[in-house]
Amino acid sequence: MPGLVAPPDAPPLRITVPNDGHTQIRRPGEFRSPIPKKFSTPSPSPSSRARPSPDRKKRTPGSSSAEKQRPPTAVDEAALDNPDLGPFLLKLARDTIASGEGPGKALEFALRASRAFERWGDGAALELAMSLHVTAAIYCSLGRYEEAVPVLERAVAAVLGAGRAPEHALAAFSGYMQLGDAHSMLGRLDQSINCYTKGLQIQMEALGEGDPRVAETCRYLAEAHVQAMQFDEAEKLCCKTLDIHREHSPPASLEEAADRRLMALIYEAKGDFDAALEHLVLASMAMIANGQETEVAAIDVSIGNAYLSLGRFDEAVFSYQKALTVFKSIKGDNHTSVASVFVRLADLYYKTGKFRESKSYCENALRIYAKPLPGTSPEDIAGGLMEISAIYEAMGEPEEALKLLQKALMLLEDSPGQWSTVAGIEAQIGVMYYMAGRYGESWSSFESAVAKLRAGGEKKSAFFAIVLNQMGLACVQLFKINEAAELFEEARAILEQESGSSHPDTLGVYSNLAATYDALGRAENAIEILEYVLKVREQKLGTANPVVEDERKRLAELLKEAGRVRNREPKSLENLMVTNSQRVKEGTKRWSGLGFKT
Repeated sequence: MPGLVAPPDAPPLRITVPNDGHTQIRRPGEFRSPIPKKFSTPSPSPSSRARPSPDRKKRTPGSSSAEKQRPPTAVDEAALDNPDLGPFLLKLARDTIASGEGPGKALEFALRASRAFERWGDGAALELAMSLHVTAAIYCSLGRYEEAVPVLERAVAAVLGAGRAPEHALAAFSGYMQLGDAHSMLGRLDQSINCYTKGLQIQMEALGEGDPRVAETCRYLAEAHVQAMQFDEAEKLCCKTLDIHREHSPPASLEEAADRRLMALIYEAKGDFDAALEHLVLASMAMIANGQETEVAAIDVSIGNAYLSLGRFDEAVFSYQKALTVFKSIKGDNHTSVASVFVRLADLYYKTGKFRESKSYCENALRIYAKPLPGTSPEDIAGGLMEISAIYEAMGEPEEALKLLQKALMLLEDSPGQWSTVAGIEAQIGVMYYMAGRYGESWSSFESAVAKLRAGGEKKSAFFAIVLNQMGLACVQLFKINEAAELFEEARAILEQESGSSHPDTLGVYSNLAATYDALGRAENAIEILEYVLKVREQKLGTANPVVEDERKRLAELLKEAGRVRNREPKSLENLMVTNSQRVKEGTKRWSGLGFKT
């Protein structure tokens, strides 16, 4: 965990505990990253920072009620007044972890140590924070992140309340970073970013804004912003990181290469593929200078992605084939890295109209994913399955695509810290159910996805608004008109804030909301919305565009009916609303690589 140092001989229990007598700022490269792996682009970090992924379905030592700490007795409480007991219990907790006896016993020692240090008052703030950090680390190793959060909040409050000495500041930094990790594993991106930001502020006050360790924390926070799709904030932090590393590191350093890979990821997400390509080429040169052959191959895959997005297909194929050759020679023919390149080649050949080659590469990747090598993470497999599913869907094989998505969902649904990814899969499954006319199942999938995105702090993102719009369309088909109107209204408010009132996605929601209002008898509201939609579409598309003509006919029909008596029949939504099934016949658009149709 951040800010704590593990015993050198500790077994891999995913628990990190402090050395005696001090707490220090760790490099965030040693923390668990808050970012689920981006499947199409390798992680920009020079080293892998895997999340703990305990299997919640299996019995975990220390997690059952029988193994939890026993209630303290009067004798125990009296013994806590002994000033030597706290350090002794904390040492026992560390030694228990190192011996491999299991986290249950270590948790009991750590909790008792915390109670002992609490008796000391403010003079033992650092010791109390240290024992609470150990307690929280054990909770996290058991998958009990909810219980770790209040423990870490107590640890931060203890050191902040004890003064602003450097050692207190460093302990507070460590606590905030560990607390941010816990929130991240629970899918609470907003709280996670808030904790990381506070930790960064404390670190800059303690070390200065130009310290190389500050650069590492800036990059760590930038990755969290990327996960939350807050790309402008991520770009600012990454620029600061690059500036610090250029000042303190030699040219073409590994740190600078990692920064440039992250910057390329940000530019790719913002659609600036030329800028992304520039950073990737510079990162590749740095990795070549440092003899990092595998990392060079991973960057070649990212370079191929950029070429593919720019329509430079021959150069993309060359980059992919270079990476494929290296991965096969170093990692073997059946490694998931090889499968990931197969998937990228499959996508390229699909986009160039070579469907036979595309399907062949998909099948080769699926053979590797079906029999993964030991140690392969579920996230890697699930990411590949999601990408292949999108290709099968595009090739007109929705049933096979749905099966692959369901497999990916099964791999990730019990993994902590993957709520956002799981919500994206559920939303895509909802879209596919909708296209198949299975509206009840579609609504259920969207409901689950929306609940996860709300809990994860993504309720203000454009992506969340698109999911709300899709769920609203499912409600229409189930004749839940009032619920559909509420969903469209919420989606409209988000998209107006995030994308603007003239964005195509916003206009699509306006159109759906107008149709819903008309079905509810709110003709004046529907007319007002459609007049605005028609005005914007005429400005953007011209008056002769078929989409504009369709909107004009809808508005004319509503205006004509508005002059009738009020007992008219509400207009059928099937005649007014542009449903997904109609849109697929006229054209499709992908949202964030997940296949949402708008």
